[in-house]
Amino acid sequence: MLVAILAHFAVALLLPAIAQRWGRAAFVVGAVLSAATLATLLLFFSDGAFGDNDDVVEQTLRWAPAIDLEITFRIDALSVLMALLVSGVGALVLTYYACYAKPGDPIIGRNSSLLVTFAGAMLGLVLVDDIFSLYLFWELTTVCSFLLVGGDGTTRRSRRSATQALLVTAAGGLAMLMGLILLSTAAGTVRVSEIVADPPPESLLTSVAVILVLAGAFTKSAQFPFHFWLPAAMVAPTPVSAYLHAAAMVKAGVYLVARFAPGFYAMPAWWIPVIGFGLWTMILGAVRALRQNDLKTLLAFGTVSQLGFLTVLMGSGGFVSALAGATLVLSHGLFKSTLFLVTGIIDKRAGTRDVRHLSGLGRRWPVLAGIAALALASMAGVPPLLGFVGKEAAFEAFLREEVVRSGVNQLTLIGLLVGSSLTVAYSLRFFVGAFGTRPGVAPLEVQRPGVGFVAPVLVPAVASLVLGCMPGWVEVLAGRYAEAYPSEGLRYHLALWHGLTATVGLSALVLVAGYGAYRATWVLRRFAGRLPVALQAEPSYRATMRALDRLSRWLTGRLQVGSLPVYLGVIVVTMGLAPVLGLLAGMGEPPVLRFVDSWVQLVLVLLMLVAAGAAVLARRRLTAVLVTGLVGYSIGALFVVEGGVDLALAQFLVESLTLVVFVFVLRRFPSAFGRERQRTRSARWSKAGIAAFGGIVVGVLAVLVSGSRDGLPETSQEYIARAEHEAGATNVVNAIIVDFRAFDTLGEVTVLAVAAIGAASLILAAHRQRKRPGDELSGVDTQAGQEVSNGEGATS
Repeated sequence: MLVAILAHFAVALLLPAIAQRWGRAAFVVGAVLSAATLATLLLFFSDGAFGDNDDVVEQTLRWAPAIDLEITFRIDALSVLMALLVSGVGALVLTYYACYAKPGDPIIGRNSSLLVTFAGAMLGLVLVDDIFSLYLFWELTTVCSFLLVGGDGTTRRSRRSATQALLVTAAGGLAMLMGLILLSTAAGTVRVSEIVADPPPESLLTSVAVILVLAGAFTKSAQFPFHFWLPAAMVAPTPVSAYLHAAAMVKAGVYLVARFAPGFYAMPAWWIPVIGFGLWTMILGAVRALRQNDLKTLLAFGTVSQLGFLTVLMGSGGFVSALAGATLVLSHGLFKSTLFLVTGIIDKRAGTRDVRHLSGLGRRWPVLAGIAALALASMAGVPPLLGFVGKEAAFEAFLREEVVRSGVNQLTLIGLLVGSSLTVAYSLRFFVGAFGTRPGVAPLEVQRPGVGFVAPVLVPAVASLVLGCMPGWVEVLAGRYAEAYPSEGLRYHLALWHGLTATVGLSALVLVAGYGAYRATWVLRRFAGRLPVALQAEPSYRATMRALDRLSRWLTGRLQVGSLPVYLGVIVVTMGLAPVLGLLAGMGEPPVLRFVDSWVQLVLVLLMLVAAGAAVLARRRLTAVLVTGLVGYSIGALFVVEGGVDLALAQFLVESLTLVVFVFVLRRFPSAFGRERQRTRSARWSKAGIAAFGGIVVGVLAVLVSGSRDGLPETSQEYIARAEHEAGATNVVNAIIVDFRAFDTLGEVTVLAVAAIGAASLILAAHRQRKRPGDELSGVDTQAGQEVSNGEGATS
């Protein structure tokens, strides 16, 4: 498993060089890798390597055992089904892309590398079993999609569409990560399979976690109200859309729903959003598809609709619905990739995808029209295609009412029937618009596509027909996944013919109603766009982005003011509020504390407080520096009282060096603070309040943390045990600073050195400017010299 994923990433690194030398052969190399992955999966599956749900293959890679960080891979029926879809469709799309791309196109290397990287990320996504690896591969697919949709970034439309897809899916990914962390904390494990097998009890925390996980799934699978990014992403090349936005990436959200549904389908926080948003997405996407003239956009909204259908089936719970959902996941990948690739051929050869300009292609391309008809028949649910088998199982699931929800199953079935009828309607619209003869439009004179174009399109269409006639092959995987749900009563099997049942009547009703909806498309095209603005997702997205833009400008204008005190105040308040809120949320019984151990401690603390107050009230720079140093020396004296003599010596040394540096710097400044300090006297109280707040937070945290500790942490024990043996040091603090954390110390010293060199360079440069003869004669001083002579900018 790990080898297959790493092989994709390794090949992706080599493809730009291959493309530079051999051009479009880079896509063929990627296709061979995907085909090899597919063949390996089929070989292992035929040998029974994956077994049943109770006999899965697992592999764990421990990359940080000390803190229990590991990558866990798990192959079961669902992951195999998804991996077969990713690798199989990937091989076909990459082969097709080799014919689709223009010879010498500079983006061949880039796109081939990104597509293979995406294929590896999708394999990782469906094979991993821990939440952190799942999120890693999830976001990697998001980044690949952003880069592929954006292309070379030369057009505004591509940049806008790519950014929109990135923002929506990345925001959903962060919500998903938060939900996964909450679930893993409640369940006590980071393994997805263990969370699903033994889910945490229903509570407010679990409900919030489930909703957050669904938010991530909904954004990725383009569910309402996040569906708008998918049609906009059709700006990408057609092979990219066929792979990412039809067969692979958008299935990630459906996969997430399918993975967690066996453990949470009974929770209202799960099934209400899944069924409600899934049905609305299915119907809305179908209606919007009927209003499109661009074939690719029509397919995009059709994909939105089908993803809503799959979400309902995979997330509603029940053996038959899960069986139908797994079947339709495979079916959708086959027929939708076929239709996108057919659209690419039409666009490439005819020069347009607009149905108002297409005419007569069915007569000129009868083979391609037949392939498209197979795919559209599967999408519409016409026998004997695989789509018909899956839809019949879907209707059967809600007729049986496997999961008892009063009135919900009937409403769900009605919604599925309406959505499926509209699917038939836009399937007819696609076929007639692409291959029919349009009155008043002359038939197009187009060149026939070559075998390299047609062969990758033919394979998934024929596969849909073969699997529809032999649904038992699909049930081998789909049935094993569905076994995660209880099967009450007579077990349902996928079949092309179950006899004269109610589901057959519903399927016939859907086809008839769909044809009627197609004939009445002008009604939908006229009135379907009149959706209230509040229910339109894209205007809401744009309004949200405008509001965020205004907020960012307002916030930046008030924080980025060029004032060091403002910057420090914002940092102190922000870093202080976070611990305070955490303390208030998790405050337990406070530790028992002693007021003082000796009178010397009390004297030193009072001395520190007096020195700190004097630093605030001081009028002269040197006085302020000296009393600030007194605070540091008092802290060193406290170390001596507590027995930390070596630590006190380090403190005294640092304070002495700091004072020396301050004295050298202050030689170039006026002895007293400038007028600016007097004019801002009213602001002293706010600065003092912020400083007091930061000091109190740090002090309270130090007291609570040190007082609530029962013993030495494991890290401290390791430091003490290893200090003398490995570092030859009897002082543990010195061993930590010099040996165990040497790179940290080196980095800190480097930062201080760079800051000192920069400060010295600025001072010397300003000094030389001030000494220039021309400036002395004219009395004109530079801005840098004014700042140094006044001293106001630096001290404020």
